[in-house]
Parts: sequence; C-alpha cells; structure tokens
Amino acid sequence: MVDYHAANNQSSAGGVQTYMEQENDWDRDLLLDPAWEKQQRKTFTAWCNSHLRKAGTQIDNIEEDFRDGLKLMLLLEVISGERLPKPERGKMRVHKINNVNKALDFIASKGVKLVSIGAEEIVDGNAKMTLGMIWTIILRFAIQDISVEETSAKEGLLLWCQRKTAPYKNVNVQNFHISWKDGLAFNALIHRHRPDLIDYDSLRKDDPVTNLNNAFEVAEKHLDIPKMLDAEDIVNTARPDEKAIMTYVSSFYHAFSGAQKAETAANRICKVLAVNQENEQMMEDYEKLASDLLEWIRRTIPWLENRTQEKTVNDMQAKQEDFRDYRTVHKPPKVQEKCQLEISFNTLQTKLRLSNRPAFMPSEGRMVSDINGAWHTLEGAEKGYEEWILSEIRRLERLEHLAEKFHQKAAIHESWTDGKEAMLTQKDYETSTLSEVKALLRKHEAFESDLAAHQDRVEQIAAIAQELNELDYYDSASVNTRCQKICDQWDVLGALTHSRKESLERTEKQLESIDELYLEYAKRAAPFNNWMEGAMEDLQDMFIVHNIEEIQGLITAHEQFKSTLPEANKEREAIQAIQSEVLKIAQSNGIKLSGANPYTTITPKSIDSKWEKAMAMVPQRDHALQEELNKQNSNDSLRATFASQANVVGAYIQAKMEEIGRISIEMNGTLEDQLTNLKDYQKSIMSYMPEINKLESYHQHIQEALIFDNQYTSYTMEHLRVGWEQLLTTIARTINEVENQILTRDAKGISQEQLYEYRASFNHFDKDHSGALMAEEFKACLISLGYDVENDKQGDGEFARIMGIVDPNGSGAVTFQAFIDFMSSETTDTDTADQVIASFKILAADKNFITPDELRRELPPDQAEYCIARMAPYAGPDAVPGALDYMSFSTALYGESDL
Repeated sequence: MVDYHAANNQSSAGGVQTYMEQENDWDRDLLLDPAWEKQQRKTFTAWCNSHLRKAGTQIDNIEEDFRDGLKLMLLLEVISGERLPKPERGKMRVHKINNVNKALDFIASKGVKLVSIGAEEIVDGNAKMTLGMIWTIILRFAIQDISVEETSAKEGLLLWCQRKTAPYKNVNVQNFHISWKDGLAFNALIHRHRPDLIDYDSLRKDDPVTNLNNAFEVAEKHLDIPKMLDAEDIVNTARPDEKAIMTYVSSFYHAFSGAQKAETAANRICKVLAVNQENEQMMEDYEKLASDLLEWIRRTIPWLENRTQEKTVNDMQAKQEDFRDYRTVHKPPKVQEKCQLEISFNTLQTKLRLSNRPAFMPSEGRMVSDINGAWHTLEGAEKGYEEWILSEIRRLERLEHLAEKFHQKAAIHESWTDGKEAMLTQKDYETSTLSEVKALLRKHEAFESDLAAHQDRVEQIAAIAQELNELDYYDSASVNTRCQKICDQWDVLGALTHSRKESLERTEKQLESIDELYLEYAKRAAPFNNWMEGAMEDLQDMFIVHNIEEIQGLITAHEQFKSTLPEANKEREAIQAIQSEVLKIAQSNGIKLSGANPYTTITPKSIDSKWEKAMAMVPQRDHALQEELNKQNSNDSLRATFASQANVVGAYIQAKMEEIGRISIEMNGTLEDQLTNLKDYQKSIMSYMPEINKLESYHQHIQEALIFDNQYTSYTMEHLRVGWEQLLTTIARTINEVENQILTRDAKGISQEQLYEYRASFNHFDKDHSGALMAEEFKACLISLGYDVENDKQGDGEFARIMGIVDPNGSGAVTFQAFIDFMSSETTDTDTADQVIASFKILAADKNFITPDELRRELPPDQAEYCIARMAPYAGPDAVPGALDYMSFSTALYGESDL
C-alpha cells in the first residue's frame, strides 16, 4: 500500500493550515460505532450527490462508486471550479490507482495533508479510508472558508449557529452532536432566515422526530438542501456523529450566506450611523453651551461698563462689594464652562477626524476664537470697572474732605462777619467827643487790618468751592450759593469799610490824641488774635494721607508749629503787659476808664481764653496724628503681608507653568500612565487653592483699608488671578491632548511603541520645545520616517499635499495631534463613502434605491428612522413609490455633499 501522506510531505508543506492538520488526524476508532458510520455514509453520500447532480450524475455506494477515481475527479472539479488532469479510461487496477492519485494530488495542492490515505485503499473500497477522504474534502471545500468575527472553520461555523439561534427558546448550541438531537436548532436556523417557512412556536421540544423531519423536508423543498440524514438516525443515537452534523449544518450556512452578507452590511451602516448621531449630539451640546456663555458675557459687559457715579464713599464701596462677589461667585463657574467648551470642541474634532468626517464648523459667532474674543472683551471691561471703582472712591474721599473743610472755613468766616455790616454803618462818630472819634478811627484802622487778614480765608473758601465744582461734587449748588453769599458780603464789607474810613478821617482834625498804649495794644492784639484763630483752625484742620511718609510730614510740621509756641507766648505776655500798663497809669493818675479799649474789641480775657483753647488743642492734635501714624503702620503691615504671600504665589505659578511645559514634552510610560500622572499633577495643583484663597483674603483687607499702592511687590491680584487661570487651563488642555491621543490610538489601532516612536521623532525636531513643528522641522521629521520629500520645492509635490492635511489653515506650524492624526491615517483604514454605498446596495438587493420597509427590516428602529428622515426620494428611471436615494445620503455622511 502506498503511503500517500509520506509521498506528499515535501510538496504540500508550505501551504498546510493548522486547522486542517488537526481535522485530518482521522480517528478511525470512531468508525467502530456502526451508528456513526451509517450516519456518515448517508450524510457524505447526500453531500456528494448535491454537487455531482450539477454534472448530471450521482453515486449510490460511496466506497464502490469512487473506486475507479472518475467520479471522485468529477466531484473535485464541480466543487472547486477547476479542471483536473485528463482521467485514464482503462479498466485495469493501475488505471484506477492513477485516477485516484490525480484526485489526491489535487487535494494536496490545496494545502491539505492526507494522513495514511493511499490510492490503493480507495481502489480497494476501504470504507474507513473513503469516508476519511470525503470528510477531508468537506472540511477543505465546505467548512474551512467559513469565517465569522475573526474565527474560522469549525469554530466559525459554531459561532454562526450560536449567533443565529440565540433569540430562540429551548435552543442552546454548544457542539455539533447532542445540541441538534431535538431538531429545534435546525428549525431555528431556517426560521431566522426564512420565517415564512417555519411556524417555530408550534414546535415542541419533546417531539424531536417531528422537529427534525420538518426541518429536513423544508430545507429539501425550499432551500435546495438535500436530505442527508433521517430523523431516526439522530434521535436513536446517544451522541450523533459530529462530522455528519457539521456537513449538514455547513449546507445551511452556504444556503444562507447571502443573508449573512446583508447582516454584515447592516452592521456597518449601524456603526456609521451611530457615530454620526453621537457627533450631531456633541455639536448640539457645543452650540448650546457656546450660546449660553456668550449670552452671559453679553449681559455682563454692560454692567461692567456702567459708570453711573455715586454720591458717597459708602455707596461706591457697596458697588465694590458687588464686584468682589462677581469675581468670587459668578465668574469662576463661567471660567470652568469656557475651559469645558474648548475641551469638548477639541474632542469632537478628534472624533470627526478619526471617523473620516469633515471638521465641525460652529454657527457664525460661536467659534472658539469668537468666545475667546468675547472673553477678552469681558476681562478688559472687568479691569476698567475695577480701576474706575477705585478712582471713584479716591475722588469721593477727596470731595468729602474738601466739602467738610469748605463748610468749616465758611462757618468760621460767617461767625467773624456776623454784625460787621451793622458796625460799619452806624453813625456813632457824629455825637462823640474828639477822643472818642480818634478812638473810633484807630478802631477802624484795626478793623481794616483784621479785614485784610481775613482776605486769605475768603480766597481759600473760593478756591475750595472751585475745586469741588471741578471734581463734580453732587451738592455743588449749595456750595456755590454759600460761596457766592460770602463773596457778595465781602464786597459789601469792603465798600462800607472804605466809606467809614473817609468819614472818620474828615473829623479827625477835630479830635485829641488818644492813649498810645490803647492803640499799641489794639495793633498788636489784632494780628496775634488772627494768628491764634489761624492756629486753632490749623489744629482742627482735617487731613487725609495714604502712606507713612505723608503722616510723618504732618507730624514734622506740627512739631515745627509747637516750637513757635514759646515765642508766641512771649508776644501774648507783652500784649497783656500793655493792658497792665494802662491800668497802672490810670490808677497812678486817678484816671477813671469809661470802658473797654476803644480801639479794639479784643480783650485780654479773650486772648487768654483763645490761648488756653489753642493749648488744649495741641495734645488733641498730637493724639490724632499719632493715631493716623498707627493706622499707616498697620496699612504698611498689610502691604508686607500681602506682598509676602503674593511673591510666593507668583513664583509658584511661574514655576508650575514652566514645569507643565516640560512635562508635556518629557512624558513617558503608557498614555494611560501619562493621563493618570497628569490628573494626579492636576490634583496637586488644585491642592494649592487654599493659598490663593488666603491671598484673596489679604487682598480684601488691603482694599477695605483703601490701600492703593504696594512698594513691596510687583504682583497685583489681577495678574495672579490671570496666571492661576492660565495654569489650570494649560493643565486641562494637556490632559485633553493625552485623552485625544488615547482615542486616536484605540480608534486607529496604533500600538504603544508606534506612539513612542512618533513622540520621540516629534520631540527630536521640536528644537525650541514649543509643542509644534515649523514647516522645515516637519519636513526633516518626515524624511527621518522614510518619506521621500527631501527634493520637494515649497508648495509643490508630496510635501505640499501632506502640509495641506496637517495644516489646513496654513499657519505654518504642525501640532503633535495633527502629526498623530496624519501618521495614523497613513497606517490604518477607515470606513469610506464607497463602503457605505456598497453596504446599502447589499441591503437593497443590488438595486440603485432602497425602500423604507427594507431599512426597517435590516436596521435597528432608531437608525432606520434616522435614514428615512434624511434620505432624499430616488428619481431614477427604475424608481418605485417610496424609493429612497441611499447614494447621495452616504456621500453626505462624509461631507462630500450636503446632508
């Protein structure tokens, strides 16, 4: 006997498949079971006849009818579609062996190992060898090419059966023997593909013969599957023959292969539609979030641009408190929304690129750049509003100080002028003696001196009123009225003074000289009295300072004033000595004084009284200045505290900004590790938030103390807020970039090693660590990866095509995400419009249109209705009522036309 396996080892070694090697290890001991051998004879004979009848012949006895090799060669020609060598027609044994060898050679050429099966055994009618050979042929030509979801042959056929019968009760396909005994699995396969042929609900699990006969008869009559077994063959065997069942089931698989293709096509369409629906939802979410954020900005900016002035400092401080509430309560959530909006936009664009869809273009005015522009306008208005509030507080403080000073000086002046007009208009000199007239004249001269001394105060009152008008004081009208009244009264006093002087001088010639001592007293007492009034006015003067230097200047001036008090006291004692001398002369000469000094109303008592008041004001002034010094020292401490914290926070933010820049370039490990590390890093940054809040608290104390400058630090709270927001946004963007790389890797099937290689190449040519490659850097990177673009000129050739892909906006820079998208598109495959059209064509049974009923039958309900709502009516010459155009719909999915 010829060992055909040994003879063909060398010729067939290169094309043998593992599965065939395992199945061709024919277990002859199994054929010792007569029931299994009977089942195989019947099944294999029916299977061979289902193909031989195409050539107009058949076999009756499987081991006898293949002995001469003629029908065996014919069977191989029919099932393979190929021509075998011309058979030998002789009746001799050698002719038969040669024919069988030709058939075995053909089987071996298909990569099949025939273990211990020789031509002599077939020619001799060896039933075991013949059945083994036929099983090998069935495996190679009926089962091996079955493929379901990356499984093939026996496993693929079993998976196909499990998927098709899964929805049916009482069916659990786990093998190719006892799982088929009750006949329900055969009926379920037919009902799944042709529900019109089987009433599955009428079948009973306890009636296997009826079930099997029903399935075999329906398959033979309607599906052109010959009856390969009798129901009794299966039912009366404890474990039906696996090969017989596999052969029978493979016939059902090939009969329904067209339906399998339709299912695959439907799955492809479902996948494409699901991606499109998800992208549309993300687009709607982006549009709504963008609209809400822009509307909030639109409502907020007019509030920040409102410059309605308030009348008092308290009112402006209430506005300042409202602005602080906006900064700490209302704005932070909007900062988060803006960051989330950018992240959603980048994620959507990444998903669109990965699914081969056109980029998302938000509606007009809702681009990320539009939102950034509106945000920049908002922050500009915010900065201007804060500066305006501070300037208004300064202005109102100044106004309140000036108004109080104006009314104080006006009250002093009005008190001094009270009765002066009546005094100047009296005619007392007409009935006075000479001495009395002379006294009146001297008194009038003293009054003129006093009037001249008060001229400066009147000018100060007018100057303060003018400044209040220039600073837009809310009660300027009453100030102007009072000032005008003072000025008018001053003019009247000047005229009356001049008139009275003329009258007195006309009568002076008739008067006696008067007591020189009285006159000297009056002349010296008047300026000293004015000095004391001026000193008391200065001691009661309101002051406002903003730093230690200013208060120290006031203290220095006050100390200088106190240094003049001994000299002033000498002048007071000299004036009082004059009055004492008058009394002494009168007593010495027996002169009876008629009354007070006729030349002045200033009495020694009033001088002493004013002096005592002035001396009592000095310690009060000392105390007020010391309190203000303490306040400024406290303010300086607040400045130092804020500066200390601000310098630490500013250095921290700057260091972290530089650190995140290095991390985004130097990250290693898997993308998941990088993402985890970045999120941990983000948490560590957020843990610093209490320091920011502490600084905000210091800043609030600074503002409440009305401190407007700080020489201890160059940082402002606004600068640090912007830096902190930029740090948080940069970390979020870096995390989003890694998440998009993971999405790209998973969607495109890029390995971790490829991503490392791409990142290493990108970083190598990113010399300035900017996170983007300029055109020449990107070109050098492509050359290092094997692209032939070295001799391309600017704007020409392959390099220009690639730049059009990675830099569609023509910015001249290529980001790492664009680089990854390009490299992944070069190495992976994605769904295309042509593939989707081909899938729809399978569902439409090769027609150029598809009907709503076909869509509802093949697709899930929601996706079927999605297609029906968006497909245009088909207008071709072969159109039927309700026909839909699936070709234009498919191209619209990929942006090649309008959906």
